[in-house]
Amino acid sequence: MTKILVAGGAGYIGAHTVKELRKKGYGVVVFDNLSTGRREFVRETELVVGDLEDKDEVRNVFRAHSISAVIHFASLIQVGESYLHPQRYYTQNLTSSLNLLEIMLEAKVKSFIFSSSAAVYGVPRKLPIPEEHALSPINPYGYTKLFVEQILRDYDRAYGLKFISLRYFNASGADPDGEMGECHDPETHLIPNILLAALGKKDVLEIFGTSFPTPDGTAIRDYIHVTDLAEAHVLALSRLMESPQSEFVNLGTNVGYSVREVVAKAEKITGRKVPVRERSNREGDVPVLLASKDKAERLLGWRVHRSDIETIIATAWNWHRKESNGPINGDPMMERKSGTS
Repeated sequence: MTKILVAGGAGYIGAHTVKELRKKGYGVVVFDNLSTGRREFVRETELVVGDLEDKDEVRNVFRAHSISAVIHFASLIQVGESYLHPQRYYTQNLTSSLNLLEIMLEAKVKSFIFSSSAAVYGVPRKLPIPEEHALSPINPYGYTKLFVEQILRDYDRAYGLKFISLRYFNASGADPDGEMGECHDPETHLIPNILLAALGKKDVLEIFGTSFPTPDGTAIRDYIHVTDLAEAHVLALSRLMESPQSEFVNLGTNVGYSVREVVAKAEKITGRKVPVRERSNREGDVPVLLASKDKAERLLGWRVHRSDIETIIATAWNWHRKESNGPINGDPMMERKSGTS
């Protein structure tokens, strides 16, 4: 049986994608160093613990399995950290991708789905952002994604490696079945931080930037439910294997919510007041980011089913409450949970 190799498949988006691949009948092998991924997210799928920076470890996976395509999620993803430690980001994100592509070519595997980012666009000149928008990242993280995309262009031209690069941001929500959710250490994403504050696991929610040129002064982002994103990766894989043609595809909803709007929605859904502290803008943040979904709908047949902000927050809230250990502020009678952190 041929299998799909999912690099970073124990992580947040990767694990949700593995679940959707299995639903569609694909055989899957997960390759993950578990630096940020969680073993329990992989469940019954085969997991190989290894690091993409070690070519021998990657090579052994291809020798042990009949791999027909690769989906690549494994990378460092924190924009702020990429400013502080650019060497780490350029080294790890580029080396891991180059090693993976090298071994793919050795094994004559030429179908590749890349987890890219709308960060390749930088400050948008048009909203929602179309795929033909100028590429001008404003942070090292975005440049690492752009550089890998250029590598993919060259590998297609020179070696016939076909790819679909999926550009998205603000993956959010949790598995509707409650099996997986978003957890990073440190946690830098808005919705989980709101919910951690609501649960009393954070003292306060920090809002970075209240003077953006938006209606309420806070940044506006396009939030996509992680299961909708996972389904898009499976659709992209199917498209690539049936019709090998390299593409760049945005994944977005064409709809944005400000930070204050998301906080208000979360307070309504959770029934809890979220304590807030306002901070100055972070370097590299832009006022509004919305990704067009037109090409994804046309090319992949992709439709968003869970990406309304209420469903995103509700599924994330259910998962975070399940994961919470110990009494929760405001719920003194709540039983102690046994989930992992």
